[in-house]
Amino acid sequence: MLTPIRALAALALIPVLQGCAGNARPMPPVAAVDLPRFMGDWYVIAHVPSPPEREAFDAVESYRLDRDGRVRTTFTYRKGSHDAPLKTMRPTGFVRPGTGNAVWGMQFVWPIKAEYVIAYLDDDYTQTIVARSKRDYAWIMARTPTLPEAEYRRLSQRLVELGYRAESIRQVPQATAATAASARPADTAGGDGSK
Repeated sequence: MLTPIRALAALALIPVLQGCAGNARPMPPVAAVDLPRFMGDWYVIAHVPSPPEREAFDAVESYRLDRDGRVRTTFTYRKGSHDAPLKTMRPTGFVRPGTGNAVWGMQFVWPIKAEYVIAYLDDDYTQTIVARSKRDYAWIMARTPTLPEAEYRRLSQRLVELGYRAESIRQVPQATAATAASARPADTAGGDGSK
C-alpha cells in the first residue's frame, strides 16, 4: 500500500528522474577499438576541461593495459604554464562489455566510474576524441604534441557536431615532444604502453 508520505516522495522524484533521463542523448562510440593499439601516450591537443584541467599545459594521457583487462591511466599536466610543477592523476579505466572496447568507466574515486566514450578514432590510431553523453567534458588527443591547424579545426568541428559548444573548447598549450617526454614520470614514457 502506498502511504501518503511515499506518494509525496515519489512525486517529488519525478522532476529529478526526468531531468536525468532527458538531459543527455547517448554519445555514439566508434564501432570498435583495438585496445593494445590504443595504449600508450596521447597528447591532449584541446579539451572541454574538467575543473582541475582548466589551466592545463603539457597535458598527456597515458594508457597501459594490465593483466586483468583494466586500463591503468596516468594523466600528467602543468597548471598555468610550461614551467609549473608536474601534476599527476592515476585513474583506472574499466572497459564496458559489449561496447567494442569503445566505452569505459573511468574511476578516479571508488566506487564512481565516470563515462568515457571513444567517439572518434582515426584508422592509424594517431588522433582520437573522447567524449561524454552529458557533453560536459571532452578531449581531442593525438600521438604528437601538436597538429596542423587544418586537422585541429576538423577535430574541433567534429566535437561541435557531437553536441559540444565551440566556445567551450580550449586548446592545450604543449611543449615540444622532447621536453614533454623528459618531463613525464618514468612509468609513462613508453609510447607503446608496454611498460
